[in-house]
Amino acid sequence: MREPADREIERALGGRLWRMAGLAAVSGLAWAARDVPAQLGGRLRGARAERAARSPRFRDGTFHNPAGTRTTIADPGRNLLKELLFGKQKRRPTAAVPLLRPADPAPADAARELGVVWYGHATTLVEIEGRRVLLDPVWSDRCSPSALVGPRRIHQPPVRLDELPRLDAILISHDHYDHLDMTTVRALLAHQSAPFVVPLGVGAHLDRWGVPEERIIELDWAERHQVAGLTLTATPAQHFSGRGLRRDGTLWSSWVIAGAHRRVFYTGDSGYFDGYAQIGAEHGPFDVTLMQIGAYDRAWPSIHMFPEEAVAAHLDLRGGLCIPVHWATFNLALHDWSEPVDRLWAEAKARDIRLAVPRPGERVVVDDPPAVDGWWQAVA
Repeated sequence: MREPADREIERALGGRLWRMAGLAAVSGLAWAARDVPAQLGGRLRGARAERAARSPRFRDGTFHNPAGTRTTIADPGRNLLKELLFGKQKRRPTAAVPLLRPADPAPADAARELGVVWYGHATTLVEIEGRRVLLDPVWSDRCSPSALVGPRRIHQPPVRLDELPRLDAILISHDHYDHLDMTTVRALLAHQSAPFVVPLGVGAHLDRWGVPEERIIELDWAERHQVAGLTLTATPAQHFSGRGLRRDGTLWSSWVIAGAHRRVFYTGDSGYFDGYAQIGAEHGPFDVTLMQIGAYDRAWPSIHMFPEEAVAAHLDLRGGLCIPVHWATFNLALHDWSEPVDRLWAEAKARDIRLAVPRPGERVVVDDPPAVDGWWQAVA
């Protein structure tokens, strides 16, 4: 039988161990959350805030869509949380997503060459007339302010950031975590010299993350910037913005990338709206459109397109080849992993549009695209 003194020592040691474990847990959480304040980005101040206030899209302290957007999260016939946790949708593939190493990029003197490399989700490299424009680069493991929680990559990037060719511009569509990633921005700052061309207000985030002012170009809709012989034009989108609790403090945008002979359109994130026909009339026709097709739901119908709407928008835009983006990489909605591209393929055949569905890392030559082969169905 142990003496009372032994039991007292044991209790004291146990209490100390519990306190140490608690302290370690708190320290671990603090370490994991150390980058969260920076990830939230910056706020509009000074000249940047004054410029935003002059935008026709800015009123009462926030940016607005021309037409109202609606969400129906409180659907009386539906429990979204229950569906998220226990729904029968297959929201991840059953096998590894096939990745390809991009073929050699177009030579710098290829005056009319147009190539597209889709790295996953919305991250895409456009090779146009010997220039290179990178769209919405996200190389992090999660699209979240935290390295521990939030949507995690379903597949790895097909190339490392330091393997990218020299870029002429980096385009950002809006400030959501799956389109604007602090870690990736900082890595690009170290490895590239290209400017970041962004919608109004997004420069505040870049400024906080150490991007020099001379490398930040902020545009309102209909404004354009010329770089390396290309014209980059910010065009409308129907979406929203925000990295913390505050919403719509920065603008969102689609983009036109125009060379002397070739034209590319990128939707960013958007619901379907009549602005596509206007963009097509003013800036089209386009050799290729990069169309958002994933993360849709009837609970938020006006801020993300359904695949059939992406085909309608492609036709409105007077697009040539259609390449889907914003699917396959992050699980951000309740539909099956492969549903967006299955529906897109069916609608493309029904409406007789040209379609290419590359594997992540596959380079598509727009004038000679690969036939759609349903590669995703083997891993769905």
